[in-house]
Amino acid sequence: MYTEARKINLIEAVLKVNNEATLIELETVLKKSKTAKVKKIISAHDFLGVWSKKDGDLIEKAIEGSCEQIHEDDWK
Repeated sequence: MYTEARKINLIEAVLKVNNEATLIELETVLKKSKTAKVKKIISAHDFLGVWSKKDGDLIEKAIEGSCEQIHEDDWK
């Protein structure tokens, strides 16, 4: 609901604008916002350096310790 309240406040503020230059600027901003909706494709490379070497080692040990265990009885 916060977004909707902000929109209403903006509409009220725009209705009070009497300056033609201000209206032109507002129109320009709205037009730009419609054309600027380019969705960035997320790549694994975006996450490089997120973990420290120590954290990476801890995660790798946790995976090796729990995920890479084969229990013969589980396949029966």
